[in-house]
Amino acid sequence: MIREDRIEPGFGQESVWDYPRPPRLEDTNKHIQIVFNGVTIVDTHSAKRVLETSHPPGYYIPPTDIKMEYLILTPQSSFCEWKGRANYYTIRVSDKEVQNAAWFYSNPTDNFTSIKDYVAFYPHLMDACYVNEEKVQPQPGNFYGGWITSDIVGPFKGGFGSWGW
Repeated sequence: MIREDRIEPGFGQESVWDYPRPPRLEDTNKHIQIVFNGVTIVDTHSAKRVLETSHPPGYYIPPTDIKMEYLILTPQSSFCEWKGRANYYTIRVSDKEVQNAAWFYSNPTDNFTSIKDYVAFYPHLMDACYVNEEKVQPQPGNFYGGWITSDIVGPFKGGFGSWGW
């Protein structure tokens, strides 16, 4: 499906309308950092990103590159038709806490086994998320976890106005 309001990508950019459905998983060596309550809780060059039509990439972080002492397992779960059942973490650093701010798949579907136990974070709930030192803009809508950077163009699912789900 090509949207008539699709933004044509410039040099070095990707359009979310060129991403596949069903989504594709790929390794990335981009520098990913996440800060919460003044603490860098994620610092990695070993993330994986999920690319799906109309969505900015979602980043999944290996637990070895997360300060896991700040993550608390919650009873929350959800289901993704592509990846399977997700479980959630609350993030707590000192006196600041946000519930169900990150999720992971302990038993993902066959196409996504390489993100088993990798953790994705909602950027709108963090102080800041960075891709190669560029501060991320969260995907519109509190349900979505996509990360928007200057090299990603939309329009994006969850946006405002005449379009948005």
